Amino acid sequence: MALDTVEIAQEIYTAAKRLQKSGDKLFTLAKEYAQAEQKYRQALGMEIMKLRDEKVPVSIVGDVARANIAELKFNRDLAEYRYKAGRDKSQALQAEISALQTLYKRQEDI
Repeated sequence: MALDTVEIAQEIYTAAKRLQKSGDKLFTLAKEYAQAEQKYRQALGMEIMKLRDEKVPVSIVGDVARANIAELKFNRDLAEYRYKAGRDKSQALQAEISALQTLYKRQEDI
């Protein structure tokens, strides 16, 4: 089934709107990721200092500290992967628009 130029133009418009919305969402996801990273790093530093004050052997301080704040690391990693998924979705929308524009151009040439 061949698409006519009006249908292709409508698809381009719809995809462009989705891309615009995904850009706004991507900004939010990037901010959430940065905040989660900041929270994790701050908590890790404080936990390491606390463990050193408690005379925990230096050779295991890092591992114990990370284990104690594992939920923050989980939240940080989740925020990172949500951001990357959003970025990938935006790139897919850009590719879709590019393909539709090519179809539109070819359709006009016919």
